[in-house]
Amino acid sequence: MTKFAALPEKHPLVCALAYDGLCTFEFGIAVELFALPRPEFENWYRFATVKADAGPIRAVGGITIDAQYDLGMLKAASLIIIPGWRGADTPVPEDLCAALRAAYENGARVASICSGVFVLAAAGLLDGKSATTHWRYTDKLAERYPQINVDPDVLFVEGDRVFTSAGSAAGLDLGLHIIRQDFGAQVASSVARRLVLPAQRDGGQRQFVPRPEPKARIGSSLAALQDRIRASIDEEWPVERMAGAAGTSGRTLARRFHEEAGTTPLNWLKVERVSRAAELLENGAIPLSDVWEVCGFGSAETFRREFRKTMGVPPVRYRERLGAPLGV
Repeated sequence: MTKFAALPEKHPLVCALAYDGLCTFEFGIAVELFALPRPEFENWYRFATVKADAGPIRAVGGITIDAQYDLGMLKAASLIIIPGWRGADTPVPEDLCAALRAAYENGARVASICSGVFVLAAAGLLDGKSATTHWRYTDKLAERYPQINVDPDVLFVEGDRVFTSAGSAAGLDLGLHIIRQDFGAQVASSVARRLVLPAQRDGGQRQFVPRPEPKARIGSSLAALQDRIRASIDEEWPVERMAGAAGTSGRTLARRFHEEAGTTPLNWLKVERVSRAAELLENGAIPLSDVWEVCGFGSAETFRREFRKTMGVPPVRYRERLGAPLGV
């Protein structure tokens, strides 16, 4: 019978996996978040590096690791971190899968960063669950493991003691989320400040804003028009005006956008407005209440609706995560 995690321990044991071909940055995220001594807190994590391969282990960047603990250590883990796997197409050893399954059945939480999701998938720990990974790998994950509900857009997903995160830096967001669950918002915010990071980015936030561009700027029939629209994005740009500026008909303009940008003129414009709004929210250059007008949304309600639809979070939450005052 599966055990369920109890209330957080005073000193939970975090085990980070290491293996030949280790993704150094993602492993470093686990070390920075969970292994760094933090004497300012009464309660903090214990940390162990667990080797999944016989050492010494070669990591990306010419680094060699000789970890003290083997897979048996996972039996005592409260949380297991799996950095990006050495290759999305590389098989996962059965002894590693078995050790992860046993630890999970014993009540451990498991978390992957980026392509580490393929290890959890191979172990069967994502069957029937939702998961995410770096946008480059989402199609491959969904194709190879149809029993997983793959969300290609979000920063991280949590469910039933299993956590998965998107590309490398999203591992920081996931780690802060776990710290917040274990020790509260104040502790997580303190860790974020030391890392010079936003205190919180919601898991449902989009990994990035897809901005369709012409397949080739040189010789593109749309490049000049798109540059002109970006320079006056606060103005109204119906299709008729776009077509007139491009010296063509609305039907021809639609065909060119489909061929060169893979979308419609108005969808392209909407994404450009959202992208510009995100930039303004990030740099805090103007008040939140003025962003919709500067970006040409027509109304504050339209701005909030389209921004949330594209980015996955409302504008106010997007600015809050950066720690910027809402009025600036």
